[in-house]
Amino acid sequence: MTSSVPAGRTFSWPVRVYWEDTDAGGIVFYANYLKFFERARTEWLRSLGIEQRALRDRTGGMFVVSDTSIRYHRPARLDDELFVTAMPLEVGRVSMTIRQQAFLKTQAENTLLCEATIRIGWVDASSYKLARIPPNLLEILK
Repeated sequence: MTSSVPAGRTFSWPVRVYWEDTDAGGIVFYANYLKFFERARTEWLRSLGIEQRALRDRTGGMFVVSDTSIRYHRPARLDDELFVTAMPLEVGRVSMTIRQQAFLKTQAENTLLCEATIRIGWVDASSYKLARIPPNLLEILK
């Protein structure tokens, strides 16, 4: 069983583009958007009071990415200021789907650079077998 998450629960996290994020052409290397999305998801969970290491230690479980669909619209460049969003779309008993976007922060109008739908599943941290998300965690996420 899954539930839709109410609109308005979009989390935003600032990101600055550094040399290490760019490729030989001076634009953000395509795979680094996944790193930006990972950081935004981690900070989103942290904003809800969920520290992933403590959660793993306390419950014996953790989230892992199980599916990603990504689309690139425009490049980001060195020193650009971005903001990356995370918005839960569906929360189920063993997984959740999150919509993520990276925007170029500008004074006039923010520009969509990249967007993804990422599914994360809950697994037992020792066996990596799919498991149910603990009920108290589900309450926070819904």
